[in-house]
Amino acid sequence: MKEVYVSLPTADVVQRFVGTITGLAGDFELVSGARILDARSLMGIFSFDLTKPILLRIYRDTQENLQALEPFLATGK
Repeated sequence: MKEVYVSLPTADVVQRFVGTITGLAGDFELVSGARILDARSLMGIFSFDLTKPILLRIYRDTQENLQALEPFLATGK
């Protein structure tokens, strides 16, 4: 498992993120405080504070998965 922070500041970015994650193998969770949700849940993501980076848990941290998620990584975390 690998943990990284992602930045999802706009609805367009959230949609691209979910589209990307949906095409990847493995499980992905977003964590904000005590709340954990499936990273493929478009509506669930909008319940988070999108002005701050969100912790993403990648349970199948293959090179393919990490490379696909690279555009969403938060800088400075």
